[in-house]
Amino acid sequence: MSAKSEGIAPNASRLLWAGFMAILAAGVGFALRNGILGAWAAQYGFSDTQLGAIGGAGFSGFCFGIIIGGVIVDKLGYGKLVAVALLGHILSAVVTFGANTPDNAYNCLYWGMFIFAYANGTLEAVANPLVATLFPKKRTHYLNILHASWPLGMIIGALASYLLGTQLGLSWKMQLAFYLVPTVAYAVMFMGQSFPKSEAAIKGANFSEMFKDVGLLGAVVACFLLSLFLGDVIKPLLPETLANNAATIGYVLGGVLLITVGVITRFAIGSVLLFVLFLTHLILGSLELGTDSWIERITKNLFDEEKGKTLFIWTCTIMFALRFCAHWIETKLKLSPVGLLLVCSILAIIGLQLASGMQTFTMAMIALGIYAVGKTFFWPTMLAIVGDRFPRSGAVAMSIMGGVGMLSVGMIGGPGLGFSKDYFTAKELESKNPAAYAEMKSATPSSFFGMKATPVDGTKLEEAKTAVKAGTGSESQKAVVDANQAGDRKTLKIDSILPTTMAVIYLGLLIYFKTIGGYRVLRIDEQSA
Repeated sequence: MSAKSEGIAPNASRLLWAGFMAILAAGVGFALRNGILGAWAAQYGFSDTQLGAIGGAGFSGFCFGIIIGGVIVDKLGYGKLVAVALLGHILSAVVTFGANTPDNAYNCLYWGMFIFAYANGTLEAVANPLVATLFPKKRTHYLNILHASWPLGMIIGALASYLLGTQLGLSWKMQLAFYLVPTVAYAVMFMGQSFPKSEAAIKGANFSEMFKDVGLLGAVVACFLLSLFLGDVIKPLLPETLANNAATIGYVLGGVLLITVGVITRFAIGSVLLFVLFLTHLILGSLELGTDSWIERITKNLFDEEKGKTLFIWTCTIMFALRFCAHWIETKLKLSPVGLLLVCSILAIIGLQLASGMQTFTMAMIALGIYAVGKTFFWPTMLAIVGDRFPRSGAVAMSIMGGVGMLSVGMIGGPGLGFSKDYFTAKELESKNPAAYAEMKSATPSSFFGMKATPVDGTKLEEAKTAVKAGTGSESQKAVVDANQAGDRKTLKIDSILPTTMAVIYLGLLIYFKTIGGYRVLRIDEQSA
């Protein structure tokens, strides 16, 4: 059966593919940005930790977009939020392209990525609940189809980066501007469409009722991540005497937000199940998108630019194809959404462990292929579980969970993996060639949650890679390139801890649902009862 016949609205198919194009635009921008990280490091001297922070802003802004959008979407309407997203995508290009010197580059790139992510989050605040509402009997299937646009967007973005950058030699600004093409396309597809109301809106659920399932437990997860973000943002704005207290001020502001949620919900504790799902999605975001934000740079480093690009496209192609198969897997293999997620976690563990030791291109294809199969169903299936089990929360719980996943990438996953690369590269180089480390180390230390490292200077590292590739590298340059590759391998191995934790959680959820009669979709009246 087609999307047109299975949807509850006559324009269900048009809206599904408009949402598809909107998320595709986000994927294109994401892949283009990944392809120019090296250019930023070479031009502005950024360390991997700094690049991770800029990349992280490309996710943390998403949190604000999806949470704010999810809270107001039923009141403001889908169409107006699409217009807000369109303006955000255009503004992000203006801010990002303002990066011209090492003095202004970091702020322009950081806030440009933040605005870009805010627009993406706003679009997902529209697309996720819209598709969940349009296809209530096949949420897992159609949400996976909707999110097949993400890997397709990354494929298009990676190819565009290769053609525009590697082949035509255009500047990074010209490459990044390509994401405006699908931006115009989704704007046209949404134009003039009528939108259905969610089950929560039809039933007349008010804002307080929709927030009760989230409650204090769910809000703790979101407010913790927001505290980290606010502490980072306000630090450069504070007087020098208060700058060291920025983290504390961030936690205070997060506490105020938590109390606000308590007042709105009359201090409802919230659902323990939803709290567990939020925590799991925090880990999931750092795993899937945090790894995605670095994987192309890592594979380029371990092999070469063309093979790195090929491997990135290979994993995205697997994800794109398999996301159309979620319903078949559920029905033919008799897997519940939670069972599917457990299997995916195990595959992700195997894939990352194999990838940490890959020496040949063939082994890389196998290892990253297994990892790609594993991560394929994570994000959309988690959204489907929230839609299935918490219909009263409507767009709110779904949007907050998406925001938690994205903000975890921005504050934990992206910077954390960047720090890991910095730490293990520096440690390897210092132990193998102390003189090269003294020559190559950066003047600016890297830190992550209290851990500190003095990384290799980003500009010197990129110069070393170029020289070694050309066969003119010095002994110090060869040593730093070898150390950087060793650091990348150790980072992939450490990364496998995340799906291991997720597998334990999903196994627990599988047992929980078995004790209550099995996993099934709830209606609002059933949930209330």
